[in-house]
Amino acid sequence: MTAADTTERFRAAVEKRDLAALDGLFTEDVRLFSPVKFTPFEGRPMVLGLFGVLVRTFEDFRYIGHFEGEALTVAEDATAPAEILMFKASVNGKEIHGIDLLQFDEAGLIKEFTVMVRPMSAVQALGAAVIEGLAADGLVPDPAAG
Repeated sequence: MTAADTTERFRAAVEKRDLAALDGLFTEDVRLFSPVKFTPFEGRPMVLGLFGVLVRTFEDFRYIGHFEGEALTVAEDATAPAEILMFKASVNGKEIHGIDLLQFDEAGLIKEFTVMVRPMSAVQALGAAVIEGLAADGLVPDPAAG
């Protein structure tokens, strides 16, 4: 599978909210860098769990652009094939603009995934909704529990 094939399958799965179709697109040790926490989400089960929360959290999600090239990875500090998908959505009534930076291994699977969003008010709304969803799904401790 090529990076372009993976990107197209990823995009279709996200737009259709088809979580099962995402499963084979990530490496086992994928790392997802999110605006909602400093350390990455690590491993396929955690990343897939996060996507389960995201598809419930984003409203009117749509990709609006696409770029491809290469970028330096965080984990390996090496250049890897990369694709950027630009998106728009809303979270709890706040409009959000963002990009998904996908970086691939030799087999064309996503090994690093970085999400960047704006504006700050949308980042805050997204962060609160995602942490609440992750806690509800048992993927992170409930921050309300102290």
